[in-house]
Amino acid sequence: MRIGLFQPLLINERGKRANQEDYVFPPKPAASDRLFILCDGMGGHAKGEVASRIIAEQTAKALSTMMKDAQVVTDAMLEKALESACQHLDRADTSQDDERKMGTTFTALCFHKGGCLAAHIGDSRIYHIRPSERRLLYKSKDHSLVCELYEAGEISFSEMSTSSQRNVITRALMPGIDNRVSADITHITDIQTGDYFYLCTDGMLEQMADDELVEIFSDDTPDEEKRQTLRDATVDNKDNHSAIIIHVARVETEKNDGQYLNDEATTPFNALLMRRDDDDEEGTITIVDEPEEDEEHTSYNPVSVKTPAQPTPQKTTNKSATTNHKGHAGSTSWVVALAVAAIAAACVVAVYYFI
Repeated sequence: MRIGLFQPLLINERGKRANQEDYVFPPKPAASDRLFILCDGMGGHAKGEVASRIIAEQTAKALSTMMKDAQVVTDAMLEKALESACQHLDRADTSQDDERKMGTTFTALCFHKGGCLAAHIGDSRIYHIRPSERRLLYKSKDHSLVCELYEAGEISFSEMSTSSQRNVITRALMPGIDNRVSADITHITDIQTGDYFYLCTDGMLEQMADDELVEIFSDDTPDEEKRQTLRDATVDNKDNHSAIIIHVARVETEKNDGQYLNDEATTPFNALLMRRDDDDEEGTITIVDEPEEDEEHTSYNPVSVKTPAQPTPQKTTNKSATTNHKGHAGSTSWVVALAVAAIAAACVVAVYYFI
């Protein structure tokens, strides 16, 4: 598979913060580039901008070296490159305060003969949008506390954006950690001419919903105009906000494309299927493909709180958090109720029998 790209476009804004902790690689992308990385240094932590730069640059350096001799990019290659970057981060760490260590989220998109590899850690996102069908094909799933609370049924969709815990992430790359967190990796093979890939930090999404993004990228306007629309929509955002816009110019299939599909499992869609509440005025988010159930993975305790630059009063919830990614609130109670009912029925039968 040969994938040609138009000139990738960047957004890299400081917002209302005093410094820029987002880092984009490459800083000046070209249509010939095949590797794109976006990191968001953790606000409130020492040297967040250092962590994002080290992880992005060192991962790119290690992965680019491996890509020279490979037709495809595998999970093992990405994991090896990330480990190398984390070792550089370890050496750069001079903080004695374990609670204030620098850290960063991580998103990467790498095009190769088999399609593209998408990987992420934290709450920066990767989107795959098909304008010809005006739909979202893929969205990475946030590693965040509010995402876990939503999945558990503890909060509603609308409460996710207003919760006082919305800035707590459950995975991040930090120095001096014995057990490194792993990236969620997805292999995308359904790529067509005209598709868009959009990498963005959470700051880009302060006032932007998924369906709005789909509409912007589906409009018949030049890419530069799309970038300006996104910049205009985020001009008042408080947090640093950065994005990479990647437009697929052409896709040419080759005879041996099929051989690459056996190297790694492919996933057409693995995003969290979020639907707004019935009483939400904005309507319902419609996702075409339901995500398949994947094996339950180890959950991590929250590792970072990305403090808003200018805190505003937020709607809070007193409901407790849960780390069960598959269950929903109340699932235990109905199981207990069924058990009690079964025992009661058995007792009635027994009494009737002996009488």
